[in-house]
Amino acid sequence: MAGKPNVLSWLVVFVLMCAASASASIFGNVRGVVHDPQHRPIKGAVVTIKSVSSDWQQTITTDNAGEFLLQAVPLGEYTVKVTSEGFALQAQRIIVNSGNMSDIHFQLSIAATGETVDVSDVASLVNPQSSSSETLIGRNDIAASPGADRSNSLQMITNFVPGSYMVHDQLHVRGGHQVSWLIDGVPVPNTNIGSNVGPQFDPKDIETLEVGRGGYSADFGDRTYGVFNVVPRSGFERNNGGELLLNYGSFNSSNDQISFGSHSPRFAYYTSVNGNRSGLGLETPIDHVIHDKQEGGGGLLSLIFNPIPSDQLRLIVSGRDDHYQIPNDFSMEAAGGRDVQNEHDAFVNFSWVHTIPNGILLTFSPFFHANQAAFTGGLNDTPLIPDTRFDSKYAGGQVSVGVTKATNNVRAGFIGFAQRDNHFFGLTANDPDHVLPEGSVPFLNERVQPTGDSEVFFLDDQWKATSWLTLNGGVRLTRFSGTVEDTVADPRIGTAIQVPRIHWVLHGFYGRYYQAPPLSTLSGPLLNFALKQGSSFVLLHGERDEEYEAGLTIPVEKWAVELTAFRTHARNFFDHDVLGNSNIFFPLTIDRARIRGWESTVRSPHLFQRVQMHMSYSHQFVQGGGAVTGGFTDFSQSPDRLFYLDHDQRDTLSVGYEASLPWRSFTSGNFNYGSGFLEGNGPGHKPPHATFDFTLGKSFRENWSAQFTALNISNNHFLLDESNTFGGTHFNEPRQYAVSLRYRFHY
Repeated sequence: MAGKPNVLSWLVVFVLMCAASASASIFGNVRGVVHDPQHRPIKGAVVTIKSVSSDWQQTITTDNAGEFLLQAVPLGEYTVKVTSEGFALQAQRIIVNSGNMSDIHFQLSIAATGETVDVSDVASLVNPQSSSSETLIGRNDIAASPGADRSNSLQMITNFVPGSYMVHDQLHVRGGHQVSWLIDGVPVPNTNIGSNVGPQFDPKDIETLEVGRGGYSADFGDRTYGVFNVVPRSGFERNNGGELLLNYGSFNSSNDQISFGSHSPRFAYYTSVNGNRSGLGLETPIDHVIHDKQEGGGGLLSLIFNPIPSDQLRLIVSGRDDHYQIPNDFSMEAAGGRDVQNEHDAFVNFSWVHTIPNGILLTFSPFFHANQAAFTGGLNDTPLIPDTRFDSKYAGGQVSVGVTKATNNVRAGFIGFAQRDNHFFGLTANDPDHVLPEGSVPFLNERVQPTGDSEVFFLDDQWKATSWLTLNGGVRLTRFSGTVEDTVADPRIGTAIQVPRIHWVLHGFYGRYYQAPPLSTLSGPLLNFALKQGSSFVLLHGERDEEYEAGLTIPVEKWAVELTAFRTHARNFFDHDVLGNSNIFFPLTIDRARIRGWESTVRSPHLFQRVQMHMSYSHQFVQGGGAVTGGFTDFSQSPDRLFYLDHDQRDTLSVGYEASLPWRSFTSGNFNYGSGFLEGNGPGHKPPHATFDFTLGKSFRENWSAQFTALNISNNHFLLDESNTFGGTHFNEPRQYAVSLRYRFHY
């Protein structure tokens, strides 16, 4: 039948490629040259790269030409030091991005007696080869930003990434909520739209988060609106060290975790278990919190083993379990509404990384992902009691090869997975007021088990044409088979120009994307019931996007400023419709969408050696056009003109700071502003809104620390969005306080 996956075919291809070759996309390369004051190469200079946040490091010596190449460097922030007999030590601070080449230059000076020179090159904090928009968020950023380390929080993103915000309990970036998550550079596949509201990762387990928001190379995924590449904590930051975190706050909330980690020269491990609960879980439909408890827990295990220097084995295992009460309004509470949602998520990612001298990196990464969202209506729901379970399983792998030769950085590979869903949807009539049409059946249920598969081949090259010009290009070939079958070829083209001396970087990009559709469908009695109500379910097709982007990155006196303008055109734009006040979302597609705007980020150095600031701002327009072309629809016609979508917000601003204080204490704060989402059907928008979050912390002795956090200090309470076409009605979260106690220990 159409849509049945030919698993055997892609499995054969997968095995053949594993035999031939096997670039994990958390790795970058660092290339450089070392000269003396007369610009002559220095042979045998010792080059050491060390992580700023852990004990991870590599050491290499320069060749006859004074050149060196450090391979398989995980993304993050590093210090590169160079020493050679008779010369003063030099060091540069650099940021390594996944899949990119970092080029650095050292000119050593003759050492005077007892002299040591430590140079921090500000320009190296800017990636002069990348044509994409990226934000790097480290473990210290997450720990210091108010509320960002809560288990179910995504403030680690909304506080740092322009154009990102939470609305109807979903993360939106650049006007859409279809984003890709990767763990250790390996994709965590998920074709469902809006079924799970709980995040897949606890922020406290993240070492580095690389956020791409446009201009992706061909080896990244096809979710246009955001790519989140998670590097979990590995144990390199600890030596037989454990950490216990206890937290208590408003609405009887808790956010507790215990973790352990350590490392040797060849092996590192990290594991954690966490639990959280609160009387304030989901966004409420009124400005009161009624029937809104939430609780959950999870754990993560990370293992890294280097049997020999050229081989590395990485294993990540994670699982989460979350339970939500669906918040009521006054009438629903009086009627005894007791709807709940239960969610489960688990994944296993394994990677074998093999480096070959002279710039070749092979990676083989099988993966498995399973998630479930189950919504159960209360016994007093009227006129229908819903009962749904969305269960999806994905199994597959990624094989890739990266080759760095001369001025080229080439990556090629294959990503494939098979998907099997088990979806149950039921409705039970509970109609004392005779709302349902006469003759309606008292009970409906349907179970569907659709299957699908996806195969992707990619080829990408980063060519450094000159010292100031880099060209990026690639192609991504995708075949998807499910309820529909699609085969597409998506080109990606970009450029980066570094202006000499001032080190400004201009970048531009053009690319196409294809997003595979969910496998969900309606048939049988549910389809007949929908038809009687004047609605139906039309097959979903994949979204096809076209993106244009141009930007400028400016390093000024140790500040980093980025300006980016973007424009995205979409066909079959993915969104979802909600069933009443439930958490049941039906996927749908709109004929077309246009998203355009510009955004800016600013990152300061450590001012007065105490204060660091960050800012992100976005001005954008999110518009749709045409009728619903797939999914749940009542066949109503939309005007030919473009209309604003319900998550359109023109201006979004986040400004934060972190400051160290006397007596081993610190403070941080974050100001968030939004100009207001769409009012009804528009074109007017709701009033502007703003909140401020604050944290004060202090360390005691060697192993103890305490922290006080206040979110939405002024208790601004406002209508965030209301039922328009999709999403429902939601108020923002009220003021919350929390106190945490952290104990670090050795075992």
